[in-house]
This record gives sequence, structure tokens and C-alpha cells, in this order.
Amino acid sequence: MNRLHPLSAATYGLQYGLIWLWIPMALVLLLGAVVDPISPAWSPLAAPLGFAIGVAYGVAYYYRFEYAITPDTFDVSSGVFARRSREIPYGRIQNVDVRQGVFQRLFGLATLSIETAGGGATEATLNFVSESEATRLQTQIRRRTAEVKSRRGRRREQESSSDDQAESVADRPEHPDEAERTSSDQTVDGTGGPGTPEPTSNRSRELDSDSPLAPGVGQRRQHRLFDLEARELLLYSFTSFRPAAAAAVLGLFFIATDTFLELLVVVAQPVGGPESLGEGTTTDYGILTLVSIANGVVIAYVLSVAYTFATYYDFQLGRADDDFVYERGLLQRYSGSIPVEKVQSVTVTANPIQRAIEYAGLWVETAGYGPDSNGGSQSAVPLAKQGRVHRFTENLTGVETPKFQRPPPIARRRYLVRYSLIATVIVAISFGITQATGLERWYLAAVAFAGVPPAAHLKYVNLGYYVGEDHLIVRRGFWQRRTTVIPYYRIQTVSTRRSIFQRRLGLASLVIDTASSRTLFWTTPTIYDVDLEDARDTHGTGRKRLQSALRERARDDDLGLDVDFTASSERSDDFI
Repeated sequence: MNRLHPLSAATYGLQYGLIWLWIPMALVLLLGAVVDPISPAWSPLAAPLGFAIGVAYGVAYYYRFEYAITPDTFDVSSGVFARRSREIPYGRIQNVDVRQGVFQRLFGLATLSIETAGGGATEATLNFVSESEATRLQTQIRRRTAEVKSRRGRRREQESSSDDQAESVADRPEHPDEAERTSSDQTVDGTGGPGTPEPTSNRSRELDSDSPLAPGVGQRRQHRLFDLEARELLLYSFTSFRPAAAAAVLGLFFIATDTFLELLVVVAQPVGGPESLGEGTTTDYGILTLVSIANGVVIAYVLSVAYTFATYYDFQLGRADDDFVYERGLLQRYSGSIPVEKVQSVTVTANPIQRAIEYAGLWVETAGYGPDSNGGSQSAVPLAKQGRVHRFTENLTGVETPKFQRPPPIARRRYLVRYSLIATVIVAISFGITQATGLERWYLAAVAFAGVPPAAHLKYVNLGYYVGEDHLIVRRGFWQRRTTVIPYYRIQTVSTRRSIFQRRLGLASLVIDTASSRTLFWTTPTIYDVDLEDARDTHGTGRKRLQSALRERARDDDLGLDVDFTASSERSDDFI
């Protein structure tokens, strides 16, 4: 069994020391309130004791944490008082990710995380190992995982070959002379005898000499698929927005100090703001509020650009056997994998700015979670020309160019009513704010009604769906248009949903659920507001083709995903 890097002892000691630092202090304060001999003034003296206990526990945890690579499993043992031993079979391992933060890169350390298929959390995390040890573990675990998959494939082929041989024996003529005549005829015709090529099933079981699984080859060969160029990185950084940046700015306003508010006053002075904090008219504070909102938007955008640039710096995507492997990150470096067999669907994304310059991105949704995934969604291509993204999507899924169908025009009327209600709420909120703060001209908020017709139209024209032979494709969204390609054999359920208003209009929505996980910002693909009859037809067609796809997958388990992402191709814009 192996241990973590010695610096892990110091890290765990400091981590648990800070946690235990407050426990004795809180205990002394609690007891001091109910027990007379104990004074609350002793709480600062109890802090060093708690810190020492935490450090001791952290060091003990380090010495009790062990891991090992065995022929069939990756074993991890941990726990100081309650001992936990895990044996992770290679066949269940989905991702082996390596993460390096600034501190870790400075000292040559790394964190290795192991994800299993269908797991809701990380199965095992090694904090910390040396960079070389992380690379060694990642390479060996991936190689052994690929070997397990290869053995399963060969075993299936052998079983299929045995079934074929059994059928041929059953069809063999019982009379020896008849069998001899048949053999002679085949030799004369050139379809049998010594010159007959070796059966395909036998040839397919042989490993290519260049295969990473061939004898004598210790590592998997990687084929480079995509590099994010500097120009594409800058375009992606400036044309995308991260909700986390807006959340950070809101948090900044909530904890705003007088110094921060005085800075806003200084910024607002050139446009008529108050001379100092606490002085000025209602109009001055209205200007200050607008300036604060504008500054918040600018700060959020700058943070989003910086975060995206640092996250996707030096992004590289490759193919190693049946996995996509990637590396990225400036301050915190990630190295992970996306198993092809776990891909549930792929989604082409593009916002209005990216569509205007003919760029798009590609995300894949996998079964299970990963430390570097958004609830099962991971970026395979952050940003590239639409033609290159289309080529990658078609090679990955084998999907045909879609011809989208839109909801009926009555759906647009529904969106008009919906956005009119939203505009009414905005006006009502503006009126309430003026009554509470003394601001005037609340009626200016009625300008929101001017945006209702274009919003309803853009909502309508960006919806579409396509029922193909092998895939179901769903398109939705204007600000972030998402076109999701779902193979039928990956569909878990297709449910028809109708709200009260949809029932009155004869509409319905179809929700297509796969094994991939979803988050607040990445919803389940849904075909919105189609005619009830069309929804029923699509539901029935999807169910039939799902059964057909499952039968075909049972007969042929070969995915056939040969991806060549080195060249661009001009494809129809219907995909976007």
C-alpha cells in the first residue's frame, strides 16, 4: 500500500486544526453559561488545545490513508477511528482526473479524483500526491480500464462467433457425400478452400500493432483532436458570461462597506451625483443607484472574462482509445477524460454574438458526475468555427443534417401573453419602489412592454425539433441557443406534459430524459408547445425507434466513433 505525499500531513493537520480550533471555545462558552466553576473568559485558552487536537487528527488521518493498484481493482483505505476500505473495479471507473491549483503547482503536487459510472459524488480523492505519481496512476488506471473493456469486447465477439459456429453445424448436411460435394463446389467457385479470407470476426479480435493495448505497449496512444487557439480563447472569453460572476458581484454589494459606497459616490459625481455619502436629493440617489448597477454589470463582465480565460487557457482535446482526454487551466490546471460510452447526448451552443461571427461550442452530457463537470455536462469544444463544430458533432454521433419543425403559430400568442405579464410585474415593482423611496417617474418602466413582441417572436423562431432515423434533435433558446442531439438508445423516458393554459390551446410539451444529470442552468431537453397530435406522434415514433435502436445495439455493440477534428467543413447552418 502507498501513502500520500508527506506535505499532505501538513495540509490535513492545518485543515483539521482550523476546524477543531473553535470547538473547545464554543464548548467553554456553553458550559460557562450554565456551570459556575467554568468561566467564559477561559475560551481563548481552549483554542490552542482544539488546534493541537485537530493537527494530531490530521496527521493520524494521513498515516491511515493508503492506496494501491491491484490487477483488478484500485484499493483505497482511510479513516482514523472508523476504518473504510474501498475496492473500485476498473470496469466501473469512468473518469480519472488530475487537478493542480496554484499551491499544488508551486510544490509539484496534484489531486487525483476517481469517478465511477452512475456515481453521485467522487468515489476516491487523493490529496495530495506528487505530479509524477498522479500521472503514473492516471495512466495505469486508464490502461487497465481500457483492457477490461477490450476483454469484454473480445468475450462478446467470441460468444457471437460460437453462436455462428453452432448455427453452421446445425445447418451442415447430415449425408457425408452431400457435405463433400458442397465443399468441392465451394473450392471450385473460389468461395471456399485455402484461398478464402479469414472470417471478419477473427480478424477483428486481433490487436493492431499500433494499438495501445498491444503487447509491449505500456501507455495508450493519444490522437490530438482540437486545440483552442489564442484568438478563439479571447473570443470565447469576451462573448460568454458566467452566472457565478454576477453572484460574486451581488455578494460584494451585500457586504459593501462605507468605503465602497463612498467610491460609488466619487464615480457618480461627474454625472450629477451627491458630493458625499449622506447628502443629496432623491434624484442624486437615483443617479447613484443607476451608477451602482452599471458598475456592477461592468465588474461582473470583467470577472466573467477573467474567469473564462483562466479556466480554458491552453485547452487541448484528444482521443485515447474509447475516451476523450482534455487539459486546460491557467492558475488551476485540469487533466481529465470523457468516456465515449458514457456520452448520453451532445449539445451545440451559441449566443447571439457567437452566431453573428459564425462560431459555436460543443458540450457533452455524460452519465454520472465529475469534479470538473457541470452536473454531468462538460465542454468538449469551448469555441470554434461552426463548420468544425458541425463536423465534430456529425462524426461523434453520426447524425444527419436536421430539418427542424416549429411549434404552431398559436404558441407565439402564448408567449406574447406570458411576456406581457412579466412586463406588468416590472411596472408594478417600479411603482412600489417609488412609493417606498420617493423616486419619481415610475411609469418609465412601461418601456418594458415595447420589448414584449420581439421577445415573443425570438422565443418562437428559436424553437424547433427533428425526429430523425437514429436521433432526436431539440433546439431552443435565443440568448443561449442549445441544439441537443440525443441518440434514441440513450433515451430513458419521454413524457408528455400539459399545463392548464396548454390544454386550452391544444398544445403539449415533450420532455426527453437521459441518464445525464442536470443543474439549474442546464435543463432537460424539451420540445415546447407543439400540437397535441404532433406530440403524441413524436412520442410514439420515439418509443418505436428507441426499441429498434436497442435491438440494433444488442446485435452490434460497436460505436464506430472515428472522429477527425483536424479539418473544417462547410455545413448547413440548420444545425445552429
